[in-house]
Amino acid sequence: MSQSDTPHSPSPEQQQPKHSGTSKGKDLPQHAPRLMRSGMVVSAMTFISRVLGLVRDIVIAALMGAGQAADVFFFANKIPNFLRRLFAEGAFAQAFVPVLTEYHRGKTVDETRLLIARVAGTLGTIITIVTILAVIGSPVVAALFGFGWFLDYWQGGPNAEKFELASLLLKITFPYLWFITFTALAGAILNTIGKFAVAAFTPVFLNVAIIAAALWLAPQLAQPEIGLAIGVFAGGLIQFLFQLPFLKRAGLLVRPRWGWNDPGVRRIRILMLPAIFGVSVSQINLLFDTLIASFLMTGSISWLYYADRLLEFPLGLFGIAIATVILPALSARHVDKSLDHFRSTLDWGVRTVSVLGLPAMAGLIVLAQPMLMVLFMRGEFSPDDARMASYSLMAYGSGLLSFMLVKVLATGFFSRQDTKRPVKYGIIAMAANMVFNIIFAIPFGYVGLAIATALSGTVNAFLLGFVLYREGILILPRATWIFFIRISAATLLMVAFILYLSPGIEGWLEATNSLRSLWLTGLVVGGGFVYLVSFFIFGGRPRHLRH
Repeated sequence: MSQSDTPHSPSPEQQQPKHSGTSKGKDLPQHAPRLMRSGMVVSAMTFISRVLGLVRDIVIAALMGAGQAADVFFFANKIPNFLRRLFAEGAFAQAFVPVLTEYHRGKTVDETRLLIARVAGTLGTIITIVTILAVIGSPVVAALFGFGWFLDYWQGGPNAEKFELASLLLKITFPYLWFITFTALAGAILNTIGKFAVAAFTPVFLNVAIIAAALWLAPQLAQPEIGLAIGVFAGGLIQFLFQLPFLKRAGLLVRPRWGWNDPGVRRIRILMLPAIFGVSVSQINLLFDTLIASFLMTGSISWLYYADRLLEFPLGLFGIAIATVILPALSARHVDKSLDHFRSTLDWGVRTVSVLGLPAMAGLIVLAQPMLMVLFMRGEFSPDDARMASYSLMAYGSGLLSFMLVKVLATGFFSRQDTKRPVKYGIIAMAANMVFNIIFAIPFGYVGLAIATALSGTVNAFLLGFVLYREGILILPRATWIFFIRISAATLLMVAFILYLSPGIEGWLEATNSLRSLWLTGLVVGGGFVYLVSFFIFGGRPRHLRH
């Protein structure tokens, strides 16, 4: 982030402090119509990104299937992405946005710019050190998170090559963490001032870069996974550069400055440390799954990856999009001390992710194998890979609504700058995940890991929701419970429709890919139509998504 750190001279209007109270910040979403509109914008941009993400995974599956090279690439891509959630998009955003919202609404433009400069300088310095150490010490990172491969390397076993390749790929993919950290910082700033579309669209460039690398660079190399790793590096750089003009246009592009002891930075640090665990529980669980999967049969990491990618589609499209939109709104309501509006906004978030998440969860479970066949079964990705990945997708899918609710319910704490309790519940959920892993991984292998992750997500959602309900923050009035009954009944009818018309697995296998695509499209569109009609028949109306 370059540009002079001496702020431009603001206009008299800009110099007016934005006080809290009953006044409304003009840049932040306040009511359900604006929340819905902003949510639709984020969902639309996220939809484009997720579609390209699926295209990316289709290309990778055709190029490498679910073998050794795919396992190692997904491993090398997952580690910096995991740290991204800790240092950047997840924990950082949850800690940074409430503080930035307070500055945006209650302080001058100069003070807000200075906070951004010091946050960028402090966070950037830490991430630079972490990135350099990780690149230099990539064998240590590979050994830490892929201990099964390291043991084989140490003992001269059959998986020794996996460890050596993972160490190499991590040197290429880890700088992505540096780029995406500043990208997440820029996105959080733009979201706070109501510019949601830019940050939501940015991931498109990562997918485009990896697709380009998979189509034109990787096939030219003896080890195509190295070409994909280069695509990850290039995608991170492009994302970083894309958001800078939008920050400059908003007058918030500043030169990073070290500010460890700045009051605003100190508050963000205090909020962020526990938030690292509270918001990233699902990611830590997935990483723990990867560690265990390194001891399992070749293909386990890839099968879990492809299943997780399909899970991430509705999770990002609905859950993360809604959570992204309501965090600034809830933060503003907290600053304004408007408890009723805070409650209604949180209730709106829960109802919205439920009306979208429940049918999406059911659809993933009943159409798991057909989806994987249609999307990935070509090239090196075999019918057996589709079958094996479908088991983990059904297991992951059972926790989809819980994962969505965690994203939304966590904002009820973070918007009030309460990060200590979510970390407490996150640790409980992590402990539960480890217990579930022991219970399910031994008899069910990699599928047991997915089951454990889904169950731990449910534990986390229950704890967050229960505490918010007990404290009177999450009200869940009678109308909301009736709403839940309506969407549950509509979902059951949707599932019955899909199961009745869906061909058996043999039929899916024998059909051409074009016919499979046609069948899947018909079942998804038809199932969605049945869900909407049933919801309407049971008394559901658009006004039920207003507050």
